[in-house]
Amino acid sequence: MALNVEIIKPDIGAIVHAGRPEILDKGDAQEYLDLLERHGALIFPGLDLSDEEQLAFTDKLGSRINFTKTVAGGSAGNDVYNITLDKKLNAEPEYVYGTFFWHLDGVTSPNPPPKASILSCRHTAPKGGQTEFCSTYSAYEALPEDEQEELKGLRVVHSVVAAVREVVKEEDIDPVKAAFRQEHPLVWTHKSGRKSLLIGYTADYVVGMSKPAGRALLARLLEWTAQPRFTYRHQWREGDLAVWDNTGALHRVIPYDEASGRLMRRTSLAGFEEVA
Repeated sequence: MALNVEIIKPDIGAIVHAGRPEILDKGDAQEYLDLLERHGALIFPGLDLSDEEQLAFTDKLGSRINFTKTVAGGSAGNDVYNITLDKKLNAEPEYVYGTFFWHLDGVTSPNPPPKASILSCRHTAPKGGQTEFCSTYSAYEALPEDEQEELKGLRVVHSVVAAVREVVKEEDIDPVKAAFRQEHPLVWTHKSGRKSLLIGYTADYVVGMSKPAGRALLARLLEWTAQPRFTYRHQWREGDLAVWDNTGALHRVIPYDEASGRLMRRTSLAGFEEVA
């Protein structure tokens, strides 16, 4: 089936104009996955999917995973996660505050990071709450060759502590979560042959470098990756659905008020590729 696709930027983002029948039809999963590989982030305006329909779409694309292991409530159970600062719906708002900063989902887990995240908008915030995406593929590919060469072989430790460093003191983090840390290459060489930067606020330090020098390098790479050329900001409307390549794009949310009522529902597509 030929989809009606509107490119947002050459390096990141496309709008897919499709209705429920096209979304829930099981026959065209590869077409969506190909679009995801090509554009990094896909926006499906005004779909207004239920939890069950969102799960069905997730399952259509591949195996689902709940890497947060947090119960969202509602009829869909714990495979749909509430992204909200409403403490009645999410008992760990500090981790939602952590989404104000650029990150890749699941990078501190011993399992492969989720291949894709699927996010639907249930309630918008009056101010803020937009989600930004940036392509770590395009950012790496646009680096000068000598800088690419300098990054070869460098490894970075990612941790939950680093992810919420701007939000909460280390001693206040759940000790189990505080122990989550993984060492990864700074440049991820994918099975496809493409390479991407593996950075974000989860990145704590570069192995073998002093912390000031390593963190300065990570900060420069993040600034480079987040420049407008590689970045798209989505202004949500209730019912919108976004799907992004969690292995090749960072994301963050523009800050919004705790009492805003903003509510998003997230499902995740299991990763099938180890970081290498």
